Amino acid sequence: MSTKMNRRNFIATAGAAGAGALLSSIPGVAGAQRKSSQKTAEKSDKIRVAVVGTGSRGTRMWGKRVIDDYGDLVEYVGLCDTNIGRLEASKKYMGATCKTYTDFDLMMKETKPEILIVTTVDSTHDEFIIKGLNYGSNILTEKPMTTDEVKCQAILDAQRKSGKEVIVTFNYRFSPHRAKIWELIHSGEIGEVTSIDFHWYLDTSHGADYFRRWHRKREFGGSLWVHKASHHFDLLGWWLDSEPVEVFAYGDLEFYGKNGKFRGKNCRTCSFKDTCDFYWDVNKNSYYKMLYTDNEHHDGYLRDGCVFKEDVDIFDKMCASIKYANGAQVSYSLTAYSPYEGYRIAFNGTKGRIDAWIQESNPVHDGEYDEIMITRNFGKRNYVRIPQAEGHGGGDKLMHDKIWRKVKEDPFKQTANLRDGAFAILTGVAARISCDTGKPIKIADLTDLKPTAKKA
Repeated sequence: MSTKMNRRNFIATAGAAGAGALLSSIPGVAGAQRKSSQKTAEKSDKIRVAVVGTGSRGTRMWGKRVIDDYGDLVEYVGLCDTNIGRLEASKKYMGATCKTYTDFDLMMKETKPEILIVTTVDSTHDEFIIKGLNYGSNILTEKPMTTDEVKCQAILDAQRKSGKEVIVTFNYRFSPHRAKIWELIHSGEIGEVTSIDFHWYLDTSHGADYFRRWHRKREFGGSLWVHKASHHFDLLGWWLDSEPVEVFAYGDLEFYGKNGKFRGKNCRTCSFKDTCDFYWDVNKNSYYKMLYTDNEHHDGYLRDGCVFKEDVDIFDKMCASIKYANGAQVSYSLTAYSPYEGYRIAFNGTKGRIDAWIQESNPVHDGEYDEIMITRNFGKRNYVRIPQAEGHGGGDKLMHDKIWRKVKEDPFKQTANLRDGAFAILTGVAARISCDTGKPIKIADLTDLKPTAKKA
């Protein structure tokens, strides 16, 4: 990996001992293009960005927000999607002026983006990451990086060959609440962390939504072990500064899918809409209507699919035991039909314990905060209060600043690189395989990555 730096670093580094993933410099545009005129030079100074996948995440978080807040630094040169109607609606909503494409290869050849943002269906991430690397782009990909170990290895091989960077956008790392936990752990507040109890709850609104959409099928999202829990597994590895070595897991589908007493094709056409607790009128959300229902005739994708469809083949309750290379043990669970959304986590250390809890389904109001409790062995109990914030606990804005404004400081090692993204999904893949086989799965058996007790 090149360590040369130029004036347009993808994400600025903070020195070898500083923050997490150090990114190589991004090649500049040809000198002749830069010198043609002052106006052209100013325009070419912006980072050239293309997006593949113009669903909700690609349109809003990686589209409109970036254009609105970082338009002085970023130039969108291409948008790509298979649904032409949604593609044009996304462009208009974003306020983009670039060309749109349904042919990904044509977009890459014509626009030559310095950064490709991948926000497609999870199971296609590998295709566009690998092609993007081969075309000479650095990659920003939504989590999960991919959905199985074979695709993961292919991405690893392509990145090594290309020498470009792959960054997985784990925004949870950037929220002040989770960063404070990292700070407490790494300051030695509770000594060496020996075990963690981590329990995540998805409610009957957000949790149910995974069973309405394409996520309900393993072939598209890899199951919630990968699509959702990779967020949590990344947090664990980041907090522990270590990598997982073995996973044993259980999972079941006991609430959604085949368990429903009745079902329909989708909510709008369902004859049970007056009696079903999960009835949802997608058209009351103008954003979803604009992106999805107004354009479903192009590809048949229904944003308001029935949560009780017979084709649901993912788990809605899961638990796992995870062993890390540094000896730490984790008890993890996820429930997708809880009455509230959030999580509880406890870190057991040689000198004490940290407890934290978040109820994400509560609306955020001025003056509200999330709490962290520190209890020391043979000592007092203390509380730390972190003000609540919008956007994944305030993480979205901080992550965007890090990426686009090239914030140099990274004291909490929050930038997630390719290796981080790989271990996050491999933990979920191992859990999924363990559920299917009834056996513990060693992470080192899945790809050529070998877990280390302490991250490099």
